[in-house]
Amino acid sequence: DLQRRSVFKLTNKRCKNGFVVACEETGEAVLIDPGDEVDQLLRIIRATASDVKAILLTHAHLDHITGVARAKAELNVPIWLHREALFLYEGIVEQGAMFGMEMEPQPPVDCFYEPGLPFRFGRYVAEALHTPGHCPGGVCLAIGRAESDARELFVGDTLFAGSVGRTDLPGGNHARLLHSIVDVLMRFPDNTPVHPGHGPDTTIGRERATNPFFK
Repeated sequence: DLQRRSVFKLTNKRCKNGFVVACEETGEAVLIDPGDEVDQLLRIIRATASDVKAILLTHAHLDHITGVARAKAELNVPIWLHREALFLYEGIVEQGAMFGMEMEPQPPVDCFYEPGLPFRFGRYVAEALHTPGHCPGGVCLAIGRAESDARELFVGDTLFAGSVGRTDLPGGNHARLLHSIVDVLMRFPDNTPVHPGHGPDTTIGRERATNPFFK
């Protein structure tokens, strides 16, 4: 059971979530969206002896990438991002200035997601599903056992419990966001767990039935 044994979630003081997802058989793992909670995530990685193979980013808004340099320095693994999010990643200093914050540049991106080419770690696969709307290069990561159709969704700021991502930042588009959720995420079964970048976990079925944006 991926949720019970392999997903480690940390929330920082800004209520932003970061994740370690590990294969319970091999210990190979991925680190998702390390922000200000990166030191806690790294402690979990050390405590569980997880062998992290990649840093996977759902998008490149500053709160999701402030811990990338720290994680890269300790883990020395490739950083993955959607190509259309590169302008945000490389513009983290300018992003910070928009909010009156001083930000440091992060290390270069190593790899870009490609459609139909999932990232493999241990017995698991992570497929990056392009879900633009919150920002142009947003992705949701569908992760599960390679031999199974069951997946858990790590959705960044695309979908929340009872809400959806904001679209008033550069590159945001509300209609495109709703299309991404309906056309990509809502095709998963109702019992599919959803791990947002902020707030509590949910399921596809719960959002289909109760999220006011889909009424």
